Amino acid sequence: MSVHPIFPIIQGAGKPKKKEDIESGLEFRILGPLEVQMNGQGLTVGGPRQRAVLSALLLSVNQVVSCDSLIEKVWNGRPPRTARTQVAICIATLRKVFRSAGWGEETITTATPGYMLNLAGHSLDSLRFEQMVARATEWTAEDRPAEAAAALREALALWRGPALGGVYAPFAETEAARLDEQRMLAVEQQMALRLQLGEHQALLGELQALVGACPLRERLRYYLMLAQYRSGRRAEALTTFRDGMRHSIEEIGLELGAELQSLHDSILRDEFPQPAVPGIAAPLRDRPQPVPCQLPENDAYFIGRSREQWLMDDALLSDSPQLPSPIAYITGSPGIGKTSLAVNWAHRSAHRFPDGQLFADLRQDRTLDVLHQFLRWLGAEGPLPTDVPEAAERYRAMLKGKRVLLVLDHASSYAGLRHLLPGRGECRVIITGQADLDELLQKYSALRLRIGPLSDEESREVLTSVLRDSRAEESPRATRRLAALCGHTPPALRAAATKLLTKQHWRVSDLVRRLERSADRLAELSIGEDSLRARLDRSVRELDPLSAAAYRELSRLDGADFEAAEAAKVLGTDLLDAEDLIETLVDAQLLEVVSRGLSGEMRYRWQELVRLHAFHSLCAAPGLANCVG
Repeated sequence: MSVHPIFPIIQGAGKPKKKEDIESGLEFRILGPLEVQMNGQGLTVGGPRQRAVLSALLLSVNQVVSCDSLIEKVWNGRPPRTARTQVAICIATLRKVFRSAGWGEETITTATPGYMLNLAGHSLDSLRFEQMVARATEWTAEDRPAEAAAALREALALWRGPALGGVYAPFAETEAARLDEQRMLAVEQQMALRLQLGEHQALLGELQALVGACPLRERLRYYLMLAQYRSGRRAEALTTFRDGMRHSIEEIGLELGAELQSLHDSILRDEFPQPAVPGIAAPLRDRPQPVPCQLPENDAYFIGRSREQWLMDDALLSDSPQLPSPIAYITGSPGIGKTSLAVNWAHRSAHRFPDGQLFADLRQDRTLDVLHQFLRWLGAEGPLPTDVPEAAERYRAMLKGKRVLLVLDHASSYAGLRHLLPGRGECRVIITGQADLDELLQKYSALRLRIGPLSDEESREVLTSVLRDSRAEESPRATRRLAALCGHTPPALRAAATKLLTKQHWRVSDLVRRLERSADRLAELSIGEDSLRARLDRSVRELDPLSAAAYRELSRLDGADFEAAEAAKVLGTDLLDAEDLIETLVDAQLLEVVSRGLSGEMRYRWQELVRLHAFHSLCAAPGLANCVG
């Protein structure tokens, strides 16, 4: 990457802090060429692959980055067969580099399903940059322009060149572009503040260079015209406008925006009463507070769950002050309807939460990303904290005194949840997931709702509501059998009804006969990306290799229920190991506990469609012995 012509300007805006002002530890620097320093001395990071792995970890600092994600970033979708081994070698090499500087294994820790770079005791320049910009934004809103401008000078002085220099990977280019845009926004904010402080003459040279380097950034051109006009250079300001108009039309086929044209007209008439500078935020107290309504669309075919909804009403709609905020945790096997119940209740009760409703799918987003999204929805402006605890503190501060409903979908651990919980106050929380989350239940006394399959009547209602004809009503015996073949699970029932909907000449009994004869019933009952099979696939991917192998092997037990001793024989393990593996599957909601048999031993049972999924996975994956070895 070549050095951008505006970097000398930014570097001249201020000097980085002296070494003695920075905490003793490793200094990670990505705002320029990738560097790691200790006491001012550079450490040798290694070759391109190590630099890419380190960059990926730094961009998600204090967050677990999965091995699959690292492989995707380093090899861009074309990994070699040895990719996992090579990633492990890169991690080992980086740890060796850090050990040479006196830092142990705790800097990069192994955490399922990958690795995490812990910043405790160290520093990261991009984090410092974003913190200083956030501080400047707050001071701007509090009408403290001099302090805000000084904070931005300190932030911009951290830049040494284009971000992530020397890291050659598509993900690095994307992230470098994102960081560079943050830098340019900070530059524009600093220019606006300095104009507000009356530094128009001192800014002329810097703004001319900035506009020359970034001719399509209209905000910079606005500031240059404003500085020229206020410095008594009216003709130059008009020329700057004409040059910008010509360049914009030639490059993108568009005229300059309304703000610039309005400024141009004011300068032409010489009627410019020192208007407010664009980019300066209004004081916080003067801004209307947004009311976010971010719930996903309600399930059109939601049926039943009246008991669960009554329990949620009792737990979440009480007006008595409670510390901490009440929580309902909905759990159950994949595809059983956890999200549908949560979203349906949230829509039904939304009027009880006048300050908004927030929703996050925790499968898709990191904790920090969710916090950033929530902060934006709640009205936060400017750069956001890049440290999870700091972002969580700001998030809780914005929730203070508000009655907001939070729906946190697909939670897998308490660690991933705790920063999203509002703590005390009038907020309410609904969480869905398959894990036990014992720590959540212990600390918050949350209502735990384990939902099971639908009843015969509820299953019939689902089929009828999708079909919109009388076939299900006309064949009650076949309809009951179809519901049983679908495991009374909403995704399978809807898939079956959709198949009948597209086959108007079929009777319910025709589909029943087809499913009974099918070698792959789940394939028959899978439509779209969110089918029951897809949900089960995701759940199994979250298991450790040994438990995933046990999941497949135990599908050989196709009886009504079984004890751990029977499982041990199938798995080829001792009784204690078999019990541990079974309990892992129970915790993941893939096996059910039935009761104790006559022997007094615990008995377990498959849901039929879950067992079929495990059985069809059996031949396509390594056995338990391969995982143990």
